[in-house]
Amino acid sequence: MALYFLPTIFLVLVISKLLLTKSSEAKRRRRNLPPSPPSLPFIGHLHLLKQPVHRTLQTLSNKYGPIMSLTLGVRNAIVVSSPSLAEECLNKNDVVFANRPNNFVGWKIIGYNYTTMGASPYGPHWRNLRRLSTVELLSTARLNSFLHIRRDEVTRFVRELVNAADVSGFRKVEVKSRLVGLSMNMVMRMVAGKRYFGEEGKEGREEGERFKELIRDVFELSGTSNPVDFLPALRWVDFSGLEKRMRETQARTDAFFQGLIDERDDDTGRKTMIDTFLSLQEFEPETYSDETIKGHVMTMILAGTDTSAATIEWAMSLLLNHPKVLSKARAEIDSVVGNNRIVDESDCPKLPYLQCIINETFRLHPVTPTLVPHQSSEDCVVGGYHISKGTMLLVNAWAIHRDPTIWKDPMAFYPERHEGVEVEPYKLLPFGMGRRSCPGSGLANRVVSVGLAALIQCFEWERIGQELLDMSEGQGLTTPKAKPLEALCKPRECLKNAFVTM
Repeated sequence: MALYFLPTIFLVLVISKLLLTKSSEAKRRRRNLPPSPPSLPFIGHLHLLKQPVHRTLQTLSNKYGPIMSLTLGVRNAIVVSSPSLAEECLNKNDVVFANRPNNFVGWKIIGYNYTTMGASPYGPHWRNLRRLSTVELLSTARLNSFLHIRRDEVTRFVRELVNAADVSGFRKVEVKSRLVGLSMNMVMRMVAGKRYFGEEGKEGREEGERFKELIRDVFELSGTSNPVDFLPALRWVDFSGLEKRMRETQARTDAFFQGLIDERDDDTGRKTMIDTFLSLQEFEPETYSDETIKGHVMTMILAGTDTSAATIEWAMSLLLNHPKVLSKARAEIDSVVGNNRIVDESDCPKLPYLQCIINETFRLHPVTPTLVPHQSSEDCVVGGYHISKGTMLLVNAWAIHRDPTIWKDPMAFYPERHEGVEVEPYKLLPFGMGRRSCPGSGLANRVVSVGLAALIQCFEWERIGQELLDMSEGQGLTTPKAKPLEALCKPRECLKNAFVTM
């Protein structure tokens, strides 16, 4: 008998959906909101966000325009995909969008209750952390004081890769894990005075593996979409066990970072970043509590390790697919550095073509393709549309970097497009823009530049097969390659004297 009512029920649902859509569109026109795709009850547009999200958002923006509004469960969001709108949000309305979205479970649990610099709301606590980062920890003078660490790590990195390769012929090497080890050793030595990876880090191998596992778990959980963030009604039951995993990981992470703080003994005369925090803690114990220190240390490690390694890996993959560009870059390094020594950080400003390659890598493969989400603290106007207080902002840097109205042949890897050109910051956004931009961009540029330059200068490289490398993107917080880079490698014969003196 119920079968007779199915057509009626279906008709009622269709009519209800049409009425809801028309009502929503009428309300949108009255309030002058940005265009929006059709939505579903309760979940809004969540069903549209397929992985990879930045590509999905670009497809939607191609249809609905460079600014569009989305309803993500209980959250309102806008997505901007043009440089002019990105500048309007992050420059003209910089203070309005200086907040981070609240009530994200992962940011609360792993981010020490929203007290880390990345997750903290805009206010005195965040301003103090930002000032500390830019003045005390990541200033040019401070970075220069850590130059000996980065120089030493590059030397060790090259030496170990030379030993793993074979001067008599090409040998297959797995590149990604070596790059992760390089960047982690650099950052950990600056932060805590410790190194974990490589032949000379064997004494800390067990602790290093525990550290690497922790960072991997934090990255994985930070990049995992949690339905509760958009549908709080689901909070009463942890369907996937995600929140439980977050709490377990946070407990392990907290214990690890507390250990780094407790064991600091500055008998070398050289201050690590933790030492700087501890010296401030003596005078302002409440402002610089152990929890604040641990949160900031975690932020420094997360922002400074996998991101740099991923960028170098993408750059090397692009170069292996474009051997003429690789040869041109090597010729530039040879002309500036010569064959009697390994490239140094101080050489990098004299290598403009290398920087063009890095900028083109940032353009094609930004490690945070939609930037870190912002949230409006009051009503404002963007692109002529009304944006309500509490709206989440997603800036699709990946789409901006591939906009054909800005970049000629945007899908092509063409470093020459950056020669002699200073690109406006809202057209190339690898580190964001405005007051919530990444304060570690200076360190990242140094690590990426010298790491990539050393690989180009010291080794001959070839693809394992004739086919071009797969440039597909995997899932993760820093948009890794789907297939980690493996390549054929051989130390350059002309640098054998330099290798001997390393």
